[in-house]
Amino acid sequence: MAAGDRAAVKDVIERYGSLVWSLARRFDPADADDAVQEIFLDLWKSAARFDPAVAAEVTFVAMIARRRLIDRRRSRSRHPAAESVDQWPAVADGGSGPEVAAEAAQASRALAQLRPEQRQVLVLSTCEGLSHGEIASQTGMPLGTVKAHLRRGLLAIRAALLGHHGEVR
Repeated sequence: MAAGDRAAVKDVIERYGSLVWSLARRFDPADADDAVQEIFLDLWKSAARFDPAVAAEVTFVAMIARRRLIDRRRSRSRHPAAESVDQWPAVADGGSGPEVAAEAAQASRALAQLRPEQRQVLVLSTCEGLSHGEIASQTGMPLGTVKAHLRRGLLAIRAALLGHHGEVR
């Protein structure tokens, strides 16, 4: 399959199509068709990594499917479906200009107090919308380090913005 052999691709789809389909339907029945296509595309791209000495073929297929389905679920939770503006509840005015400016200055001070690595990772995540993996690739940091900087940075900002009783200072 890794070599692009059409017969091998067809064979994998015939042998594991029902398994992949059932996994996709368990995760999200409405999205199963698209998910199955992505999974088989991912299998085709990952076929060279398959090692029969490490795992059975069915295990390899199931793990690729599971990972892809989890990625799709995470992606949907980061980018929820658009709603009609009419469905949004009415919100109060955000406050007067001086109040908003004071809050922005407070947030800026809290951000400035972070270590440079924490600030960089936090800005890439919140402002640029990059995933942890994308941040790791862009900065050259290990993924675990990116996650640690994000967590510690968020905790530091939270501590700087919240008073002892959980209220904004």
